Amino acid sequence: MRVLYATLFIVIADQLSKIWIKGFHIPFLNIKHDGMYIGQKIPVIGDFFRITFIENPGLAFGIDINSNIKLWISIFSLIASVGLIIYLYVVRKENIGFRIALALILGGAIGNFIDRAFYGIIYDYAPLFYGKVVDFLDFDFFNLTLFGRSYDRFAIFNIADSSVTIGIFLLLFLYRDHGRKELPQKDEVAIPTEDLSQNNESANHSNNSQLESKGEAEHGGIDQGKEAPL
Repeated sequence: MRVLYATLFIVIADQLSKIWIKGFHIPFLNIKHDGMYIGQKIPVIGDFFRITFIENPGLAFGIDINSNIKLWISIFSLIASVGLIIYLYVVRKENIGFRIALALILGGAIGNFIDRAFYGIIYDYAPLFYGKVVDFLDFDFFNLTLFGRSYDRFAIFNIADSSVTIGIFLLLFLYRDHGRKELPQKDEVAIPTEDLSQNNESANHSNNSQLESKGEAEHGGIDQGKEAPL
């Protein structure tokens, strides 16, 4: 279960980055960080990579959903996370790469679940399970026109989204054959040559003994059949 350290690392990195973007206030320590305002952009590598703060009410990569479905999405995320933890224990002796992929997916799922479940309460804008996911990683994208819509930047995402994506790619491309069990094959029993020779010698000796015994019996029968000399 050491792969859960990877899960823990993803969750901590994801939440620290989101709290730094959104801001926080710890009154008893007199610590306050205002964070960014929604829509604010900070260039990191020119226009190619920048930090852009948005709040996503839906799924990963800015996919919007109906508010009535949000509660069920949050509950499903919780159940799926618990299921992944149990499954990681079940496959704790399986290939390390397979388990790391699952741990990355788990870390991303927990990271975004925390946003949906608690951010609405923490930042006082929504009830439990109705929070918004914080996204901020903004990359330039080659110009693409799809179904009449033009795209010039990739969907804004976060560390949790990237962790889930990497984990899924690992499962698909590196461990797609995981779980396939080879049909059991009959093992051929190798008999040492020396044992075969000894068995052959024993069989030959037994056959010779039987032939000698048979010959003696026949010879004795012939002798008994002869008339005694006068």
